[in-house]
Amino acid sequence: MATDKVRLTAEKATLLATLYGRALDARAPHPILADTLSLEVARRIDHDFRRTGMTRGSAAAVALRARFLDGWAREFLARHPEASVLHLGCGLDTRAHRLDPPAGVDWYDVDYPDVIELRRRLFPERPRQTVVGASVTDSGWLDRVPRDKPVLVVAEGLLYYLDRDGGRALLRRIAEGFPSGQLIFDALTPRGLRLQWLNPPVRRAGATMHWAVDGTADLLSISPMLRCLDALSVFDIDGYDRLPGPYRLLVRVAGRVPAVRRLACFYRLEFGDQRP
Repeated sequence: MATDKVRLTAEKATLLATLYGRALDARAPHPILADTLSLEVARRIDHDFRRTGMTRGSAAAVALRARFLDGWAREFLARHPEASVLHLGCGLDTRAHRLDPPAGVDWYDVDYPDVIELRRRLFPERPRQTVVGASVTDSGWLDRVPRDKPVLVVAEGLLYYLDRDGGRALLRRIAEGFPSGQLIFDALTPRGLRLQWLNPPVRRAGATMHWAVDGTADLLSISPMLRCLDALSVFDIDGYDRLPGPYRLLVRVAGRVPAVRRLACFYRLEFGDQRP
């Protein structure tokens, strides 16, 4: 089997850890996400994935995060089968393949040019799917997206790698530049950001997280167009009973500590007229 040699550094290298996490989950006897395409893609990459620091427990957590955001995305696309999806910081995520969106959906995978070039080599093409090689905070690429459709923005594992001003400006441009839509993403609180050194995949990649979100009010201050539909602690989602035994116990205990519960959250924001 032909393999691709991959040389990525800092935050770009973390995409290898999350890919490996989904691949490990796919190999599990009872997978959470069952993302077999991630397993196939990982096998085509010439890289020692053991160096990413991903374990069985953290792989299951990666799968749970992806499954949860997939659920929100499916809800939106069921109501808006002709929407545009902006998959920001897509890395080597297989989300478009997992969701298999309705035929009327235009899908945009956005990431740095070298990451997008790697995607082109590893992923099969899909109809109405566009790959965009650019930093997500560059303003130019958004001009390529039609403004006559609802838009779903998915930013998994991304916002904390952006600088605060650039990230807020990006969300403001989207909320104020499209007629309606939703933004779904995960974010760290200030305490969570300070504890990033405890995250082995981030530490081993040499990545640095920059942007912390200090609750819903912090996000809504970005633009008067934004409304919050959901703000959940990462400990509030379903599926932790699927973790391996020791990790399940760790999550159960940690989730009862208020300071720990507030380390990271999932957010679902909306803007504009939400009628189908």
